[in-house]
Amino acid sequence: MLSRIFIQNFALIDKLEIDLKKGLQVITGETGAGKSIILGALRLIMGERADVKSFAKSDVKSIVETEFQISENFKDFFEDRDLDFETQTIIRREISSGGKSRAFINDVPVTLDVLKELSSRLIDIHSQFETSDLFTEQFQFGILDGLAKNKSLLSDYQNHYIGYQTTKREIEQLRSALAENNKESDYKNFLLAELEEMQLDDLDFEEIQNQLNTQENAGQINEYLSEIVSKLNQEDFGILSGLFEVKNKIAKLSELSSEYQDLSERLETSYLELKDINLEIENKAENLEMDPELLQALLTTVNRLNSLFLKHQVNDIEGLLAIREELSASQNSLETIENQIEEKEKSLKLIEKELQTLSQKLSENRKKFSGNLENQAKEIFSKLGLEKAILKIDLTDSNTYNPHGKNNIQILFQANSGFPLKPIQSAVSGGERSRVMLAIKKIMAENNDLPTLILDEIDTGVSGRIAEEMGKLMQEMSQDLQLIIITHLAQVAAKGNENYKVVKFDENGITKTTIVKLSNDEKLNEIAQLISGSKITEAAISQAKELIG
Repeated sequence: MLSRIFIQNFALIDKLEIDLKKGLQVITGETGAGKSIILGALRLIMGERADVKSFAKSDVKSIVETEFQISENFKDFFEDRDLDFETQTIIRREISSGGKSRAFINDVPVTLDVLKELSSRLIDIHSQFETSDLFTEQFQFGILDGLAKNKSLLSDYQNHYIGYQTTKREIEQLRSALAENNKESDYKNFLLAELEEMQLDDLDFEEIQNQLNTQENAGQINEYLSEIVSKLNQEDFGILSGLFEVKNKIAKLSELSSEYQDLSERLETSYLELKDINLEIENKAENLEMDPELLQALLTTVNRLNSLFLKHQVNDIEGLLAIREELSASQNSLETIENQIEEKEKSLKLIEKELQTLSQKLSENRKKFSGNLENQAKEIFSKLGLEKAILKIDLTDSNTYNPHGKNNIQILFQANSGFPLKPIQSAVSGGERSRVMLAIKKIMAENNDLPTLILDEIDTGVSGRIAEEMGKLMQEMSQDLQLIIITHLAQVAAKGNENYKVVKFDENGITKTTIVKLSNDEKLNEIAQLISGSKITEAAISQAKELIG
């Protein structure tokens, strides 16, 4: 339950602090006194956005702090989010003058999502302007699922539903990627086959170029080789014979003087090297032959390689090998995507099977308890002056899964006998809305584990006996939860276990708002004032006493 509210620098509130109790907590105050400002501050705890323009002092940060008494049932929530669990838990929201927002749970900074998640389990604020919630499918499912105790089952279903939607989305993305790859698959296959046909691993482009140059210039090479052999081997004037003669002469000189020994050795080495060169040239000359078929094959290979270099914008065989690997990987990727799609589809079938089971259980529970909801609503309607009103749950099966199962829901309403049931949004009148919503909130309060409910002028538009019945109904509701009521009705205010009043006052020329707890005498006077207006009469006092009982 909500045990304390502290507000600083929010709209007309300079500083406000109030302690709250169990049971029915009633807040009254003149129109414009600032009751909606307090609710606006509490909505910050619910994670709503703050408007820094509403801050009275632009240089002071705004703070809204609430303290809740919570049960051990919340321990898992705190442990899962690495928060300190306290039975007296403090939730705080701070907004700087620059608009920067910070949220805390027991002094630990948290995101707004975590703040919303916790506060939504602790408190529900219903404004007189929010009756349209009754018309939404989500709200209508919430009513019936609360009555059917579907919370755990629905949570399990929704976890599977999220997985179902995620898997479907992943399959669509994979199929899209596969289709895109398939568009280029034929061309990539052609490119890959072209590169594989070249047997690039066995090719040496530099060696091929050398062989081609040799074949293209074989005639001239042969001519040069022949001339060289001739020069080296002429009998009388050949280089080898001349060098042989010089070598011998130097050898004789070295025998006469050791001074020529080194030259003799060097000439011997040079002669042997030259003989070896001559032999190699002779071999090349003998083995050199022009092969038209080899020439054509080399030309074809070089031309194909140059074409591939240009096509793939690389400069060497290593570049082509890299392209070949990429293309091969791309083809493998297609197989991988196909395998992934197959695995995802298997997972989807398993999830869908579980969804079917869970949605069937949800539907069975809803159908089982829809009659209970209709009967409870009829009973409450009769107390609120809607004796002829009928509320009916139209639950139909859906062809597809949705966040609520495999059902569609529509609440039908009929206020008077002899009229057809219609969707509640078109059947309920303005004067009936608050009473219908109160009936629904009572049913929800009895079947949901919500510690605190705040109803803001939900009794607008009613008076007399209906107002008295509303007060009794709220008194009943407050036995199961902490119920905080903002009202202008004396019949409702009289039923409060604790009463508070929002007052507006001027301080140093500045209008401010605060809230005060009323004593028994102050409560009596406040109820009398609600009855008689600004001038409290003896009759009003007497009637107020009677209402309080």
